[in-house]
Amino acid sequence: MKAAIAQALYSTLLRLGTPLFLARLWWRGRREPAYRRHWAERLGGGRRRAAPGALWLHAVSLGETRAATPLVEALRQARPGLRLLLTHGTATGRAAGKALLQAGDVQVWLPYDTPGAVRRFLARHRPALGVLMETEIWPNLLHAARTAQVPMLLANARLSEKSARKGRRWAALLQPAVASLRQVLAQTAEDAARLRAAGAGEVQVCGNLKFDQTPPAKLVALGLQWRQALARPVVLGASTREGEEATLLAAWSRLAAPRPLLLLVPRHPQRFEEVEALIRQSGMSLRRRSSLDVAMLADASAVDVWLGDSMGEMPLYYGLSDVALLGGSFEPLGGQNLIEAAACGCPLVMGPHTFNFADAAERSLAAGASIRVDDMAHAVTRAAALATDSARNRWVEAALAFASAHRGAARAMAGAILSNWPKG
Repeated sequence: MKAAIAQALYSTLLRLGTPLFLARLWWRGRREPAYRRHWAERLGGGRRRAAPGALWLHAVSLGETRAATPLVEALRQARPGLRLLLTHGTATGRAAGKALLQAGDVQVWLPYDTPGAVRRFLARHRPALGVLMETEIWPNLLHAARTAQVPMLLANARLSEKSARKGRRWAALLQPAVASLRQVLAQTAEDAARLRAAGAGEVQVCGNLKFDQTPPAKLVALGLQWRQALARPVVLGASTREGEEATLLAAWSRLAAPRPLLLLVPRHPQRFEEVEALIRQSGMSLRRRSSLDVAMLADASAVDVWLGDSMGEMPLYYGLSDVALLGGSFEPLGGQNLIEAAACGCPLVMGPHTFNFADAAERSLAAGASIRVDDMAHAVTRAAALATDSARNRWVEAALAFASAHRGAARAMAGAILSNWPKG
């Protein structure tokens, strides 16, 4: 009874909020036009229709979409002719997801989690099996899938202790949703234990798909080429979040000259202009990646900061850098993907907040691929010193070894997913 009341209240609030959600999309579309396209899909409609019996994979944003890449490759290898229905919630995720599509596949927005929208979505596309990535638990969507007899799995699943505590406060709504999953494919034993406590039935530990991602060799090589041309140490602020750039720039300005080149790459593209303004306010000179070419590398010694205002080029930035500061870890945001840096051979300095990647962070520290500091001021000091440390090559070797030691999640998850494929 309590669960039914909680779901009814949740559904009512979402219905009432839908006009506000659509207005927010229009507002975000000023800087990211993709948000102003295909609105009908947000309500379960649209022109596209998947072939009946497709595999539905939901990767909400850029990180989940990149993590899904080796999984999709493993699924196609195991099941030739697989048809994919790919859904997203963000513009960056949808843009990255285009690279995963083949003839016969369909890509749409995930609808809002209102009862009508999710019913229309499932009736329109009629997938054989659904796979949600990482943390995407949507109560009405999972209820509708159960009613429509679409088996649902949660892949590359993670649940931090902080999120588990929040989930317990909403157990009446979330526990039935989690319990409706056919199977959960967890990253770690700790994630598995927390997911079982949250209501999951069958849980299998498979590892983290992000270890199976292979950075594009051409981008890494280009970054290394640029670093050689610079002949100057480079420190990367990798996927920084709001509140971190100002602290980083303040600490950077206090470093004694000559300073390394600071390469600053914000996590979200809509913040590029804001971060440029922060750099200019700090009194430091800058170049933007969008206006940079090889001919400009020669005058880099006269520039304080490069602003990485491009998408899909993190491997280039890691290849270019001697050491990186892990964005999202210096504010209580949980940290960004630290495995990509290791796969590119870039040592990391992390802040105290890495709960989104807790297991990977501890393994990285144990492997000697990273260090942890208490705050941004200490991070800047350590990173500047490490960028010119003669022992850096040992860090690079440790990072590469750490990244390669934990692969295999994609094959394990693909096998588990296909074992749940409906018979007949």
